[in-house]
Amino acid sequence: MNILFLCTGNSCRSQIAEGWARHLGGDSISAQSAGIEAHGKNPRAIAVMREAGIDISGQESTRVTEAMLDAADLIVTVCGHADESCPALPPGKNKIHWPLQDPAKASGSESEIMQVFRASRDDIKQRVQELLDSLPASGPASTEQHESV
Repeated sequence: MNILFLCTGNSCRSQIAEGWARHLGGDSISAQSAGIEAHGKNPRAIAVMREAGIDISGQESTRVTEAMLDAADLIVTVCGHADESCPALPPGKNKIHWPLQDPAKASGSESEIMQVFRASRDDIKQRVQELLDSLPASGPASTEQHESV
């Protein structure tokens, strides 16, 4: 199963989701992430994942390509902009949408901002685990679904 996590800038949410999918999915999952644009990796996302024992610093911030879409068995959009701006998918591609808030837009003290990143990390972990638990051996059954926050 090849899962592509798609976001606006591929700097936070999709990077975290890719890290969790690689960690929780084991050998049965191939995970990658991309953005409608590439904004670079967010150091706070790397830091909160490191706190959870997962190193995402080697993941790249990349723009989505046709080859990535073709190779994906499942596309997970993790923000509204990516869901709305997602390129046309090849026929038969499965897509789900998670309307996640962007932790990079958090304001306040560094401690408050990091708490937002930790909450986002933990929410994404739960969503990835539930997704992996729901996947049948042959792949996802539905073609598109939207989940609430």
